[in-house]
Amino acid sequence: MTDTIQADSAAPEATSKLDPALTDAILTAVKEGFSDQVAFTQDLIRMPSVRGREHTAQDFVARALRDRGLAVDRWAIDVNEISHHPGFSPVAVDYQNALNVVGTHRPRNETGRSLILNGHIDVVPEGPHEMWTNPPYEPVVEGDWLYGRGSGDMKAGIAANVFALDALRRLGYQPAATVYVQSVTEEECTGNGALACLVRGYRADAAIIPEPEDEKLVRANVGVIWFKVKVRGIPVHVREAGSGANAIEAAFRLMQALRRLEADWNTRKGAYRYFEDLDHPINLNFGRIEGGDWASSVPAWCTFDCRIALFPGVNPRDAAAEIEACLKDAAASDAFLANNPPEIDYNGFFAEGYVLEEGSAAEKTLNRAHARSFGRSLESFVTPSYLDGRVFVLYGDCPCLVYGPFSDNIHGFDERVSLASIERVTGTIALFIAEWCGLEPITP
Repeated sequence: MTDTIQADSAAPEATSKLDPALTDAILTAVKEGFSDQVAFTQDLIRMPSVRGREHTAQDFVARALRDRGLAVDRWAIDVNEISHHPGFSPVAVDYQNALNVVGTHRPRNETGRSLILNGHIDVVPEGPHEMWTNPPYEPVVEGDWLYGRGSGDMKAGIAANVFALDALRRLGYQPAATVYVQSVTEEECTGNGALACLVRGYRADAAIIPEPEDEKLVRANVGVIWFKVKVRGIPVHVREAGSGANAIEAAFRLMQALRRLEADWNTRKGAYRYFEDLDHPINLNFGRIEGGDWASSVPAWCTFDCRIALFPGVNPRDAAAEIEACLKDAAASDAFLANNPPEIDYNGFFAEGYVLEEGSAAEKTLNRAHARSFGRSLESFVTPSYLDGRVFVLYGDCPCLVYGPFSDNIHGFDERVSLASIERVTGTIALFIAEWCGLEPITP
């Protein structure tokens, strides 16, 4: 057993307190525990933690953290506790099973820098099962790939956080600083899970979220708004269709107007750092549509659900005002809609994007850890998707390193994650913990 290894807050970018022998030992310890890590990930995949059904998977995570000696906090998100926060997203669903789990490690002597290891347990709906090669919740390993809903996004990342600590424990070490292991929900629809952790008081000097980011660090990402548009029509028998008003056709005209707004927002990309060279950073998606009651009746109603991105720095309230103005103008130019304007309801993400400023001590530490685990320099990139990193960067004064394994088909059929990639990412996280937090022997 070597002596306690202290975190070095003044360490230059190219050097580390970790000697080569310890670095090799940590990476070897990750490899030795990797078969158990894969099995743990498979167990998580078997639990369909879609919205409203997260509790079983969260119970599994809570037991795993408790078995490892962490103090476990498990609670249902209380909307009243977070609705006042500027990062809150509106919801209209029952939060009874919207559970967060946080495991806390506290050292004997707090000599290092604190850390949050965050991941989200919720997954998106799997779609028609017949379009999957294998059932989505029956994890399958084929070559280097682990298949299943949530394999990449992001149950492999949750397992990486847990097993990075296991690797250090296997060598007889634990972090010499407070570490919070977070398994949150609502990342796929509101971001309220990570926000609830922040409001509850969980803060640290840095955070890591091993999202499936192709072994790169996210430099910036967009904000997101979810909204529902409700359109009314005038029902008549189809033989008299001309005397009625078709709500579905009216909805289509509003969709065309929103497409024009999307195009307009994309023309503004030159004003936003890191987004200037992206081909199409602002994406609008019509994710769901319902309408009508009878094939031979002109439909009296139609609703459609949308998701649209925002550039970092754009206040969601300002973006919402533009959306409402777009729909109002489109309705005003339509003979029927002018007298029957659509309604809009915000029912999920109402989240601002963020930029991770370059040069933080946490990023330099990740650069070194990645280089030792992968044998090459860390790259960064910009992603036009939502990430919980915004909670830490915008509201927690905390550098959040969103960095994770190579994956494929997330949110699609036959989702999969590379096993070799997740092993190397786990090694990076373990090395990061060792340098950032420092290490102390588990037993004095």
